[in-house]
Amino acid sequence: RDAQESRGLGDVYKRQPQLYLITPAEFELDVFPDLLASVLDAHPIACVRMAMASQDEQRLSKAADALREITHARDVALVIEDHIPLVERLGLDGVHLSDGAHQVRYARKELGPDAIVGVHSSTSRHDGMGAGEAGADYVCFGPVRESTLGDGSFAETDLFKWWSEVIEVPVVAEGLLNLEMIKTLTPMTDFFAIGDEIWPTDDPVAALTTLREAMA
Repeated sequence: RDAQESRGLGDVYKRQPQLYLITPAEFELDVFPDLLASVLDAHPIACVRMAMASQDEQRLSKAADALREITHARDVALVIEDHIPLVERLGLDGVHLSDGAHQVRYARKELGPDAIVGVHSSTSRHDGMGAGEAGADYVCFGPVRESTLGDGSFAETDLFKWWSEVIEVPVVAEGLLNLEMIKTLTPMTDFFAIGDEIWPTDDPVAALTTLREAMA
C-alpha cells in the first residue's frame, strides 16, 4: 500500500505509519537546511514537502536546490507544493496539490508515471476518492481535530478508518496532530505529515521523537 516503498524508502517501519515532513511556509536558507538534515539523520523519513508560501521562482529554486541536496543524499523524496512546472526543472520527485483532485490528471500527464503526485482533500471523502481515481499516489486528510481557525471542520477518525479498510491509495493524516491523535490514528493511516508540530519548538528532533513514541 505504500507509494514510497517502490523507491526503497521507509523499510524501517512497515507496520507503522511512516513520517512525512512539511517545511515551514517561510524559512531561512542559511539555517533551515541544517535543521532539516539533523531531523533526517535522527528519524526515518519517507518524504519531505517544500511548502513555501513564496511565489518568487528564484527564491523557490534556491530553496529547492538546498533541500534537494539534503534529502537526496539521504534517499528521501522531495516534493514541492503546487508548482507543477518546477518539478522537472528543479530535479524534484513530485508535487503535492493543495487544492483537492482538480489537477491530478494534469500533473500526472505533465510529470509522467514515476513522479509522486499527492493531494490534500481536506475533510472530503468524495474529493479523496476522486483524487485516487485520477492517479494520486496518496491522499491527505486534515486537520485531524477541531481548530478555532477557518470554519472549524476537521477530518474525523471514522474517515481514516473507512479509508484504510476500503481504499488502496495510501492515506496521510495532516494538521493539528498531537500525541492523542497520533495514538488514535496509528492503526488507520499510512503516513503522518508533520510540520508545524515540530519546527517552532526549541528542539525539533526531540519533538519528533516524542510524536514517534506515540506510534508504538
